[in-house]
Amino acid sequence: MFKIRLWHEELITKLPRQQLLGQWRETSALLGNGWGRKHRIVDYVFKYDKNRLANYAYLIAIEMERRGYKANLDILDGKYVYGISDTPIYPEHNQSYLKECIDNLAGKGIILFYKEET
Repeated sequence: MFKIRLWHEELITKLPRQQLLGQWRETSALLGNGWGRKHRIVDYVFKYDKNRLANYAYLIAIEMERRGYKANLDILDGKYVYGISDTPIYPEHNQSYLKECIDNLAGKGIILFYKEET
């Protein structure tokens, strides 16, 4: 099956608790000492400014807070520029990648009712 390290940003608000909190750990690790450490699944993030990953992490933090979880924003505060207007934040997160993420979740028994763009 697929190995997704960063879920498509359109799915962040739909992710189950385990995947959402796991995504926070993943992005926090990448922003911390993991930045620049090559990994075939997430190498694409290193092609861009680190602010993109911080913006992605901020979306996760917002969703965590909305659900009542406390995101430790220390890893973000004062270090990055927010407001990257690119949508999606990563061009690799296209409709094909969205489908791959949805299929990955389905393989874990998580069925999302998500209307794909045509």
